[in-house]
Amino acid sequence: MSTRSGSSAGSRATGSIDPAAAYAAAKARAAHPRLAEFTGLLPFELDGFQREACEALEDGHGVLLCAPTGAGKTVAGEFAVHLALSEGRKCFYTTPIKALSNQKYADLVDRYGADAVGLLTGDTAVNGDAQVVVMTTEVLRNMIYADSTDSGLGGTANRRLDHLGYVVMDEVHYLADRFRGAVWEEVILQLPEHVAVVGLSATVSNAEEFGDWLVEVRGDTAVVVDEHRPVPLSQHMMVGNRLFDLFGERRPGDGPAELVVDPDLVRYTREMQRRDFAGSRAADRAGDRGPRAGGRGAPRDRHRTRGGRDARNDSTAVVGRGPRPGGPGRPGGFRPPSRVQVIDRLDREGLLPAITFVFSRAGCDAAVAQCVRAGVRLTGPDEIDEIRRVVEKHTGDLPQADLGVLGYWEWREALERGVAAHHAGLLPAFKETVEELFVAGLVRCVFATETLALGINMPARTVVLERLVKFNGEAHVDLTPGEYTQLTGRAGRRGIDVEGHAVVLWTPGMDPEQVAGLASTRTYPLHSSFRPVYNMSVNLVGRLGTDAARELLERSFGQFQADRSVVGLARRIDRNTEALAGYRESMTCHLGDFAEYAELRRRISEREKALRRQNTAVAREETAESLRELRPGDVIAVPSGRRAGIAVVLDPGVGAISANGHDDPEPRPLVCTEDRWAGRLSAADFPAAVEVLGRIKLPRRVEHRSPQVRRDIASSLRNSRIRPPDGGGRRGRHGVQDDPELVTLRRALRVHPCHGCDDREAHARWSERYQRLERETESLRQKVRATTNSLARAFDRIRALLSERGYLVPAGEAAPGQDEVTEHGRVLARLWGESDLLAAECLRHGAWEGLGPEELAAVVSALVYESRRDDAPMPRLPAGPVADALERTVALWDELDADQRRHKAERTRAPDLAFAWPMHRWARGESLAQVLEAAERNGHELSAGDFVRWARQVLDLLDQIAGVAGRSSGVGRAAHRASGAVRRGVVAAGME
Repeated sequence: MSTRSGSSAGSRATGSIDPAAAYAAAKARAAHPRLAEFTGLLPFELDGFQREACEALEDGHGVLLCAPTGAGKTVAGEFAVHLALSEGRKCFYTTPIKALSNQKYADLVDRYGADAVGLLTGDTAVNGDAQVVVMTTEVLRNMIYADSTDSGLGGTANRRLDHLGYVVMDEVHYLADRFRGAVWEEVILQLPEHVAVVGLSATVSNAEEFGDWLVEVRGDTAVVVDEHRPVPLSQHMMVGNRLFDLFGERRPGDGPAELVVDPDLVRYTREMQRRDFAGSRAADRAGDRGPRAGGRGAPRDRHRTRGGRDARNDSTAVVGRGPRPGGPGRPGGFRPPSRVQVIDRLDREGLLPAITFVFSRAGCDAAVAQCVRAGVRLTGPDEIDEIRRVVEKHTGDLPQADLGVLGYWEWREALERGVAAHHAGLLPAFKETVEELFVAGLVRCVFATETLALGINMPARTVVLERLVKFNGEAHVDLTPGEYTQLTGRAGRRGIDVEGHAVVLWTPGMDPEQVAGLASTRTYPLHSSFRPVYNMSVNLVGRLGTDAARELLERSFGQFQADRSVVGLARRIDRNTEALAGYRESMTCHLGDFAEYAELRRRISEREKALRRQNTAVAREETAESLRELRPGDVIAVPSGRRAGIAVVLDPGVGAISANGHDDPEPRPLVCTEDRWAGRLSAADFPAAVEVLGRIKLPRRVEHRSPQVRRDIASSLRNSRIRPPDGGGRRGRHGVQDDPELVTLRRALRVHPCHGCDDREAHARWSERYQRLERETESLRQKVRATTNSLARAFDRIRALLSERGYLVPAGEAAPGQDEVTEHGRVLARLWGESDLLAAECLRHGAWEGLGPEELAAVVSALVYESRRDDAPMPRLPAGPVADALERTVALWDELDADQRRHKAERTRAPDLAFAWPMHRWARGESLAQVLEAAERNGHELSAGDFVRWARQVLDLLDQIAGVAGRSSGVGRAAHRASGAVRRGVVAAGME
C-alpha cells in the first residue's frame, strides 16, 4: 500500500517548458500510455494526487482516493472507465443516490456515446448490458447475490458480471451511513478478486486505517490522500448586518504570523451579547409591570408571533435559534438579519451564488416564500427565458391537473427570481430542475437541508449556516467538526472562484472562539455501520455456506475496527494486571489474609448503603402518604431550603401532572408561604412525614397567581400565630443497627486476625486501590468479550431465529458447516428492505391473500412508510379487507418481535399504518389533490414530494412481491396490478 498526503500540484500549462521537466513528462507518458491517452481528452492538466491515483490504476493496483469536495476525485473514476473501454473489459460506476447516478450517466454519455454507457437505478434501466454501466450501489449488491436463472434482474445478472474489470465506488464514505452503509462493505467483500476497486471518498481522518482494511480484503491498494482544497475557503461571521472575517493574523515580535480569531469580531459580539442581555432584562421588567404594547386590556392578535410580527405575512422573518428570551423581536434585544437582508448583503459583496443550510424542510420553503414576498430578484429577462426552458424539460410530463396542488406556479416564480429550496420533501422533478439551474448559475440562492451536502454536485461561491445546531431525529445537537467541514465543502467552484466563502450567522450565545475551533478541526473519522441482517444472512449462507459466511463477516471493516480497538483494550488490561500484582503485594499482612478482610469491609459498606437506600425509600413513601392526607387550609412546616417556614395548603395536588406530561404518582401540594411565594412542593422537600400544625380559613376560590391574594394569605398565616416545631424533622436510621446480616458481618470483621494489625489502614488503602482497579479491569475484559467476533455472534443469533422460523435448515452431520436455505428462505433472499423478514412472514402465512390491487398497495405501505412524528394520531384505515390484513400483519410483527427479542437478534420496525389510506386512494385512481387532502384530514399531512417518495418505495416492494410470488399466485397477480395502478401521474413522472 502506498500513501500520499499533502497539497496537490495544481499544475496548469504556463510559460516555457524546462527540458528536464519535458524529458520527465515524456518518460511518464511512455510508462503510462493509457493515462497519456486519457489526459489528451481533458481540457486541463491533472493535479498531482489525480495523476498518482491514475498511475496506480494503470499499474494494476486498486485505489482509495480521499480528497475534499470539489477537488476532482472523479477523474480517477473516469480513468477507470477509460481503462475498461481500452482493454475491452467492463466497468461499473456506482453512486449512493439516483440523482448522482443520473448526473454521472449524462457526463459519460457525452464523452463516450449512448451505446457504450448504461444506467441501472431502482426505477430506471437503460442499456444495462453496456460495457460501462452507472448504477446505485444497491443494484450492484443485488446483482452479486442474484441467481443466474432466477435473479429478478431478467436472468442476466451473472452475465453482467462477466469480464468485469473495474468497480468505481463514488462517495465510498457512505459506508458509515447507519441505514445503508452495509451495502458498500457487502460489495467490497464479495466482488471477484480480479476486479480493481476504485474508492472515492471525502477527506477522512482515518484514511490509512480504511486503506489497511482494503489491502487485507482486496489485495494491493494504493491510498492517495490529498487535504488541499483546490479553491481556498475564507471563513466569515455575520453579526447583524456586519460581515466579519472569522480569522485574523497576529505577528508576535519578529516571528511568523499566526491565525487568531478576529479581535474586532470578538469585541463586537461581546458588545452585542451585552446589549441583548440588557434589552431582555428591560423587556422582562416592562412585562412584569403590567400593560404590554397596544394598551391596557388590548386583545392579543392570535396571528402575531412572539416578536410582534404578523405570522400571516412574515417577509422579514429572522434567522437563528428561533424564539428565545431576549431573542428576535424583544424590545432592546438583538435582531438577527432577515433572510432577505442576508441575500442582499451577499449580493452586494459579490458572494452569490450561495447555499444557505437551514436544517428544516419547512424552514427552506418558508425562506423561499419570504424572498418572493419581499420582491427579491436575482435574474434578468434573458435568464428567465432559459429558466422556463429548463423547467419545461423536467416537468413537461407532469399532469396539468396536479400542477396546482404541487405548488408548481409558486415554485416556478421563485426559480424565475433566482431563488429555490432543495430538500428531500421536494418532487424529484423539482429537485432535478433546481440542481441543473443552480449549476448553470441561473438560480443564485438555494435554501437547503443538509442532504444537499451529500453526493450531488452543486458547488457554490458561498455557504451560509443559519445555525450550528440541528435536529438528529431525537434531539437538537451541535454540529460536529466533520459535519461543518462537509457543509462548507460546497463553497468554492473550481475554475470559477478564486476562493470560496463560509458565512456563519451570529446569534446571542454563540462564541466566535468555538466556531473557530469547529472551522479549524479536521477530524472526520470513518466508522463502519456494518451489521448482518436477515436478507443478507440468507444470501450469504446460500452463496457461500455458513462457515464461509461467518468468515466473511469477520473480514468486514466493522470487525476490523472492533479488533483494532481490542488491541488497545488488551494493552490496558495487561498494564492493569501488572499493577494489580503490585497492589496485592503492598496490602499483604503478616497476621492473615488481608484480601479476605478487605472483602468483609466491602460487604459491610455495601450492606449499609443498601439499608440507607431502603430507609430512604420507606421515609419517602411515609412522607408521600402524609402529603396525600393534606386538605386545603392545612398549615404545615417546610423544614429547609429557600421556602423554609410555615405554609398553607391551597391544593393537595393529588393526581397532578409531572413535567413530562404524565400522571405523577406522588402528590405535589400547592402551597403559599409566609413570604408570599406560591408553588408546588414534593416529597423531596420533606425529610420525614408531614405534620399538620393547624388550619386557617381560605376563600372558596384561590387565585394564587394574584399578588394581592398571596399577600392576604401570607398575612392570615402570620396572624394565626402557628409556628414550626423546634429542630424540624430528620430522617432516622431505622433498623440499620439491628439488621442481622450487618451484625454478623461486623462480628466477623472484629474477630478477623488482620483487624488487630498496626498497619491495617495502610493495607486498607492499598486494598481499596486494588478493588477499584480490579473493577476497571473486569469492565475492560467485558468490552473485549463483547467486541471479539461480535458480528459473527450476531450472525449466529440471526441464523438461530431463521432456522426456528423455517428459513434455514441447521447444519447437520451430513453437511457440517453448511446450513440449507429453504424455499421460504429463497423468498426472503429476494426481498430487500428494512422489513424484509416481516414481508416474507406475511407471504408465507398468507396474510395478504384475497386482497385487490388497491388493497394490497395500502397494506404493504405499512412496511415501508415511517412517520416523521412520533406523536401522530392513530390514522384512519380503509374498512374491510385492508383493516383485516393490517391486523394480521401487525399480529405477525408482534410474534416476530417477541422471537427477535428472545434471540437478541436485529429487531424489525413496527408497521406504520399512516400511509395506508393515502396509498389506497391513489391506487384506486383518485387525484393527487384528493389524496393529499385525505392525508391531512387523517392527521398525517404529506408534501407532494414526500408522497411521491413513499409511493415509489411502495412500488419497489410491490415489484419485489410480484417477482417472488409469481403470476400464478393471487398475491403475485394483485401485486403486479397494484404496481400498474400506483405507477401513474406524478409517481411515474421521470421514471423510465
